[in-house]
Amino acid sequence: MNSKVLIVMGSDSDLPLMEACMDRLDAFDIAWEATICSAHRSPDRAADLAKNAAQRGFDVIIAAAGLAAHLPGVLAAFTTLPVIGVPLAVGPLQGVDALLAEVQMPTGIPVATVAINGAANAAILSAQILALSDEQLQNKLIAFKSELTEGVNVKNKRLQDKLNNRL
Repeated sequence: MNSKVLIVMGSDSDLPLMEACMDRLDAFDIAWEATICSAHRSPDRAADLAKNAAQRGFDVIIAAAGLAAHLPGVLAAFTTLPVIGVPLAVGPLQGVDALLAEVQMPTGIPVATVAINGAANAAILSAQILALSDEQLQNKLIAFKSELTEGVNVKNKRLQDKLNNRL
């Protein structure tokens, strides 16, 4: 399956915070495109991106924004594709305002929202959505989760070794 994710950032300053998303999508071999669009400064473009995303071959939209963070909700208003919001820790409230804006969407316009600066989790959630109809991707997710488990096991072994050496 040739799944594709559209990543929309509110500003070019968001790129360093979103690189973890791009890296994780690459690790899962999920094609993606990224663009900058503002819900407030370029609302017509935001509407156009969302309205035409499915037609352009996208299956999921990841939208990252800080401050008022209306971008994910505006995109969700114009598409039936799943939209995942990434609230960014910018401004005086360090992302709390963005988090609240993204999770408090009105009924009918849902935005799946990850943690503040949770770009990697946005990619993983995208992969989980896409894996519903892609067995290869599902297998990559299973391997990824196994790697997470093994990482915890390695850390526990190191801890136990340190504790045993204290005695």
